[in-house]
Amino acid sequence: MSKPLSTPGAERTPGIGRERQTEIYVRGISAQAPRVPVDFAALEARAREAMSPEAFAYVAGGAGMERTMVANRQGFEKWAIVPRMLRDVSVRDTSVEIFGTRYPSPYMLAPIGVLEMAHPEADLAVARAARRESVPMIFSNQASVPMEECARELGETPRFFQLYWSVSNELVKSLVARAEKAGCEAIVVTLDTTLLGWRTRDLDLAYLPFLRGKGIAQYTSDPVFRRLLKEDELDQEVGPERKVNLATIRVLMELAGNYPDGFFKSLTSGEALAAVRKFTGIYSRPSLTWEDLSFLRECTDLPIVLKGITAVEDARLAKEHGMDGIVVSNHGGRQVDGALSSIEALPAIAEAVGEDLTIFFDSGIRTGADVFKALALGADAVLLGRPYVYGLAAGGEEGVVEVLRNFKADFDLTMGLAGCRSVAEVKASRLHAR
Repeated sequence: MSKPLSTPGAERTPGIGRERQTEIYVRGISAQAPRVPVDFAALEARAREAMSPEAFAYVAGGAGMERTMVANRQGFEKWAIVPRMLRDVSVRDTSVEIFGTRYPSPYMLAPIGVLEMAHPEADLAVARAARRESVPMIFSNQASVPMEECARELGETPRFFQLYWSVSNELVKSLVARAEKAGCEAIVVTLDTTLLGWRTRDLDLAYLPFLRGKGIAQYTSDPVFRRLLKEDELDQEVGPERKVNLATIRVLMELAGNYPDGFFKSLTSGEALAAVRKFTGIYSRPSLTWEDLSFLRECTDLPIVLKGITAVEDARLAKEHGMDGIVVSNHGGRQVDGALSSIEALPAIAEAVGEDLTIFFDSGIRTGADVFKALALGADAVLLGRPYVYGLAAGGEEGVVEVLRNFKADFDLTMGLAGCRSVAEVKASRLHAR
């Protein structure tokens, strides 16, 4: 029996989409435009205006010539929705059940790191918005705020934890234990970032936020990481010898300001710089193999989801190794230039393991119609990424709320206009391959 996230029947509403449309149009009578643009391109442009060049490049950019990002969008265009008429869609149910919990909408907030680059309130603003809209949040391993603080803001709203598998299994175990204590309902292991992709926008700016102490709050708040930092067990050279100039001094000041022990203590002790060096040497493990998953299973009874799956054989291996779910994802095009788009990978994966694994989808979702297509092709739920980050940059907590409300409305209307009364009716038969 599933655990309801909201009041029974609350997800069955005659008009989430109509209510949102009405709200916007009525405000328009008083010359009040939406707080953030509804159109994705306009939203991205607004976010770009609000963010520094380095921050926007980090969020918006992809690997190499960004062909995978283009393919992610083009993949959706290969499918057309075939609306059905006279189906009585006056009442629509947009809820889905994931790991025994029923969510009002088929969305989760994808784990995205370094949100402080988008807005000063970072993960906290996102958590508040997620609570207000009853949308589950996946805590990023590279968060700007420790998971415990975000959990307090979420209240009873479900949350998962994204894990980057560290060189230190002891640190992995500590992060998972903290996630359990923070009320996380699943562990999402990101597999496609054991090495950092060749991201040309970031490279041209010579900017990596982690080297400035950003996005490492899960580490600097972790007792095992702090102990390893003091023991200095690993060689933590960041790279070539750095030229000391005014820019170097500014970075050292930035490091000290981002470290949790306070500016002056961090600056004088050098611990902030040491933490960055330790992080760069420990955060990810390229030697990870399928056999290592047994260690994680021993650490937790929570469902384990593998993120970054686009090969059918990897989906089958996830099933064989006792995993509970997968995220069909190419990391939003940020890792491999010219990779298969996520939406193209989805149908074959769903056919191979859809009855045995919970399938999440991300990479390229921009509209409610995109969500409809992903669900029709076999996803159980989708992860929203760049859209909510742009909402955060453009309007903080309220901006994220607006983006989530718009997605809910868009999907609700698309589902109804396609002749579907529930997500269960969103099937591949409602699509036509172009």
